Amino acid sequence: MAKSQLRPGLTLISTPIGNAGDITLRALDALRDADAIACEDTRVARRLMDMHGVSLGGRPLLAYHDHNVASAMPRLLDLLRGGGRVVFLSDAGTPMVADPGFRLAQAVIGEGIALSATPGPCAAIMALTLSGLPSDRFTFIGFAPPKREARRGFLRGFAAIPTTLILYESPKRLAASLADMAEIFGPRDAAVARELTKMFEEVRRAPLDALAATYAQEGAPKGEVVVVIGPPPPAEPATEADLDAALTDALATMTVKDAAKAVSTELGMPRREVYERALALRQR
Repeated sequence: MAKSQLRPGLTLISTPIGNAGDITLRALDALRDADAIACEDTRVARRLMDMHGVSLGGRPLLAYHDHNVASAMPRLLDLLRGGGRVVFLSDAGTPMVADPGFRLAQAVIGEGIALSATPGPCAAIMALTLSGLPSDRFTFIGFAPPKREARRGFLRGFAAIPTTLILYESPKRLAASLADMAEIFGPRDAAVARELTKMFEEVRRAPLDALAATYAQEGAPKGEVVVVIGPPPPAEPATEADLDAALTDALATMTVKDAAKAVSTELGMPRREVYERALALRQR
């Protein structure tokens, strides 16, 4: 038998987001070699292991999720302190991306215990890949709040970020959430991806307002949903009239230096140019 490559410490295992064939060979080796297996749902983990012929063989299979952190984490840390090789897998996708593995990984790092990972599927990255939207810079913003006012406040916080945005959303709230996005972000290009890697995988690409209207008419779709929103259009460069108006307002309450600094930041213009114009206006 080949020598195990799994070292003592915690290894985070990425699991399929739909298609069971997407698990990696390294992930299967880690599952076979681990001294203990932690997971969000033991039934999901057992099903995955059985599908790929990985026997539990009497090893501990421990549930670790948002509702049992206080009781499950001490046991896992005891195993790791003793030199155990422990793996953690989420129900689907990459641990640490919108799942409870974050707190476990933090605790492991704090203890000085080795932390490793086997890379693999991630719904956010796959949706971005299929969206056709700019991928050179993107921001994953997790789940939007379920309540309308909280959700709108949450979205406003990302309105000015000049990157593609990625978020997860409940199918039941998708139409309402898209309507809020269309109002706050404007008609940006976007994509709604669902059932990724599964038989009925679907990606719809359209401006936000069109997607909102479509799902309002059709009702809630089935399956897990990822929304990808393109970045805001580049701002129009400030005109001389814009500069003079902003400086006139600022100079009413500020020194030339402070006004130039504030307006330069506001309009995205070189500070020296703004300062010289502020001096000219002050001398009138």
